[in-house]
Amino acid sequence: MSEPLWIDQPAELLRRLEEAPPRIGLDTEFIRERTYWPRLALVQMAVGDEILLVDPLVPGMPAALAAWLEAPGVLKVMHSASEDLIAFKCACGALPRPMFDTQIAAALDGIGAGLGYQKLVEQLAGVTLPKGETRSDWLRRPLSAAQLEYAADDVRHLAALHDATAAKLRDLGREDWLAEDVERLLANAARDEGEAWPHLSMRSAQFLEGAGQRRLLRLLRWRDQHARDNDLPRSWVLDNELAVALSRDPPADAGALQRRLEALPKSPRRLSAAIWQALSTPLDDEERMPAPSAEPDRNAVKRLQDAVARRSAELALPDGVLASRRHLEALLDGGQWPAPLQGWRRRELEPALAPLLAPAATAG
Repeated sequence: MSEPLWIDQPAELLRRLEEAPPRIGLDTEFIRERTYWPRLALVQMAVGDEILLVDPLVPGMPAALAAWLEAPGVLKVMHSASEDLIAFKCACGALPRPMFDTQIAAALDGIGAGLGYQKLVEQLAGVTLPKGETRSDWLRRPLSAAQLEYAADDVRHLAALHDATAAKLRDLGREDWLAEDVERLLANAARDEGEAWPHLSMRSAQFLEGAGQRRLLRLLRWRDQHARDNDLPRSWVLDNELAVALSRDPPADAGALQRRLEALPKSPRRLSAAIWQALSTPLDDEERMPAPSAEPDRNAVKRLQDAVARRSAELALPDGVLASRRHLEALLDGGQWPAPLQGWRRRELEPALAPLLAPAATAG
């Protein structure tokens, strides 16, 4: 490929779309350390023999990028795309369709689960890539020569990865598996809603009594909305430890809360009134709140894990691709197959797992 080209004119990017090939490589650089939403800082595109480094900070560029993302005749090849999808949605209001994720494909091929781009390039293309700019400030302008080269490398080998992983998928008859997994990834990015029951993902919540769990739910929902509205990391608004402490041992009134926050270093003192409002105001749906799962039956989980491991070995799939422990625990606890285990995974697993589950667990 030729030297990367810096694209800072939306009209130039749109002009190239008129002659777009049927496949491009696509990646992003974004910054999220100080915000709730990722801020798109650079878009890398491998288009034919060219690498385009697109500046999304230029007015009008997000709309030009959206046209590329939504072009139906152009396959967008990406690697581990979940966070890139959120960045595209926030900046461009669009998602890349159709899409091929080489990390997912490598897992379904049996090459490896969760392989990073550099590792997969080394394994399939025999090229060792440097790691020097992973924590760069991608919002600065101009970008350094080292940043530009690092960014170009992120798409330089995607066509080779696509060729290798797609060919093996075809040989294995697993193209539909990839299509399902990619569509789930895109649907999750398109939805991108706050969790309805965020307390369920916190282990410490199970040690709270019912009223404490309701208070925690109120605080976590408020925190998520405040973080979204103000584009702040959740932990900057209210950290988990303090949320649980206030839910377990609530202050008697707004004044008591203020005094409590004043006594804690780095506490959100200026948000005291809002925290009190959230803590003391019942939610319309909190009486329907599911309780956090109790500690799962380890023996039952182990039996399911063993059955999954046997089926994974039969399919030559890496550990964790068919089902994670968390999803198996959800299957045991809820009696229904969780969304990540639906589709091809359920078809492959249900014959092995059904005998190990209570009758109700096979419903849904």
